[in-house]
Amino acid sequence: MVIQLNPEPEEQDEQVLADFPADEQLVITRVERQKKSDHRYIIHFGTYQMTVHEDVMIKYRMITGSSFMKTDLEEIVVADERQRAYVEGLRYLERKPRTSQEMARRLREKEIGETIIAEVLVRLQQERLLDDPLYAKQWAEQRITNQRKGKLWIRQELREKGIDKLLISEALENITPEQELESALQTGRKKWNLIRGDVNDKRRKTGAFLMRRGFSGDMVRQVLNILREEEDFEGDEEEIYFPD
Repeated sequence: MVIQLNPEPEEQDEQVLADFPADEQLVITRVERQKKSDHRYIIHFGTYQMTVHEDVMIKYRMITGSSFMKTDLEEIVVADERQRAYVEGLRYLERKPRTSQEMARRLREKEIGETIIAEVLVRLQQERLLDDPLYAKQWAEQRITNQRKGKLWIRQELREKGIDKLLISEALENITPEQELESALQTGRKKWNLIRGDVNDKRRKTGAFLMRRGFSGDMVRQVLNILREEEDFEGDEEEIYFPD
């Protein structure tokens, strides 16, 4: 038995309207709100029934006494699926921004067909509710400034979120070498001061720590040299002799 998780609109029509007659007028005999759903309604055509979102019901004037052919209802089923996907998308965006790939993955989990997913992504992008370039830029700034992560780490995170390689490069170009150095130096200095041991131990452990956080080898060497100079300077201060 094959289970279709992401049926296309045509297949959805067949599933929802499978028992509806194709050659006669279907008159709405009753409309009722679906239980446990504030925005979905059950539309009765005598012994037949289907459910639609409130917005779709209003758009197509699905009120008692209105009549439709099965071909009309097939169009309505597609419109309803499109509206359902859009509402799911808005709900997914309530907590935080998302990438286009994250949104597509979410809609697939809700068993939305690929054609409608593509349409909803375009709509959300046009409404600036999905904005991969802005997402990448803000993500990079937040990670480098607040999380103290290096560009290599940020690049990998954005790849996993489905951001295009070109957009990733543009986002990382907005981070200056001075910004990344400052981030690496702050997190490196904190680690350096926590390590008990000689300078070689501090260099080895701090360097490994910074590499794991996504800073490049050149950046790590630069930070380690600065930290070594700072430690030497502090040591010289302690040995200053003031004669009587």
